[in-house]
Amino acid sequence: MFEAVETLVAEHADLERQMADPAVHADPAIAKRLGQRYAEVGAIVRTYRDWQQVGGDLAAARELVDDADTFADEAASLAQRWDELAERLQRLLVPRDAADSKDALFEIKAGEGGEESALFAGDLLRMYLRYAERRGWRTELLDATESGLGGYKSVTLAVKAKGTPEPGEAPYALLRFEGGVHRVQRVPVTESQGRIHTSAAGVLVMPEAEAIDVTVHDNDLRIDVFRSSGPGGQSVNTTDSAVRITHLPSGIVVSCQNEKSQLQNKEQALRILRSRLLTAAQESADAEASDARRSQVRTVDRSERIRTYNFPENRISDHRVGYKAYNLDAVMNGALDDVIAACVDADLQARLDAVEAG
Repeated sequence: MFEAVETLVAEHADLERQMADPAVHADPAIAKRLGQRYAEVGAIVRTYRDWQQVGGDLAAARELVDDADTFADEAASLAQRWDELAERLQRLLVPRDAADSKDALFEIKAGEGGEESALFAGDLLRMYLRYAERRGWRTELLDATESGLGGYKSVTLAVKAKGTPEPGEAPYALLRFEGGVHRVQRVPVTESQGRIHTSAAGVLVMPEAEAIDVTVHDNDLRIDVFRSSGPGGQSVNTTDSAVRITHLPSGIVVSCQNEKSQLQNKEQALRILRSRLLTAAQESADAEASDARRSQVRTVDRSERIRTYNFPENRISDHRVGYKAYNLDAVMNGALDDVIAACVDADLQARLDAVEAG
């Protein structure tokens, strides 16, 4: 049982030797990649060693039970722990998305529902900001187009972990299940007669690409500058600081206008472009990733919803996994753990079933 882990034990030792080499840390990108793999393999190796240790203790306790019944409770407790470790190890060994160890980029866009949809997009942004704060992640607003009442027509957010997270705990590993159309049912602030309206906002989640992941050639880019639009402020609407980058081979277009300088907006736009290119490359190379991508937002249409937020009933429903709870107020304040856990568990079970079937 778990014979394949021995290969990972050898890899873990090799990674440890590499990370002890000062030359490796001269290149932050390589050091980060090694660190992520070391954390992933390390979690498996630690669980495997614990499983072996508990298995040895369990065998000894069972031998002692034959001599004295007082060891029966200890043997039962060890047996339960051994089974728990075996289940955790099995889950850790399930093949994961190659991007699960990465940070995440969010794009939230208003859809059907006009101003109410833009306000809901703002509510989703605050929900994700509070969830990230609860997990100790860092966030960075890369670009935003505000609406007249303080909502967002479009907003792009980077979510980054501090340090090297455990397998399955990185921002993209958890937040990728947020991609899709989110439907809201409530009385809009613009509604004078108290009628409940339905509107929608779209969320697209991408793994944040590093320069080492995607090569972008300058000759493949068309860069245009223009004057920022929005509420205004110092340097906004007065200089051509906004940047639009078109990746000619793919046709992908990215715009950024949040920063005061043209150079800063260019760097932010390149970050988003690299992540979009990485996602596109994963789609074409991996059918499973492509299926996951298709489940995310294509058009912000209410009929493509993955989740419904019903404010009058304080209810949140995830239509993919059948999750339902009546704590919407807490969820909108960042308490997303149970909702995301339901999606993670369903995904892991599907992967386990695929491994067993294969």
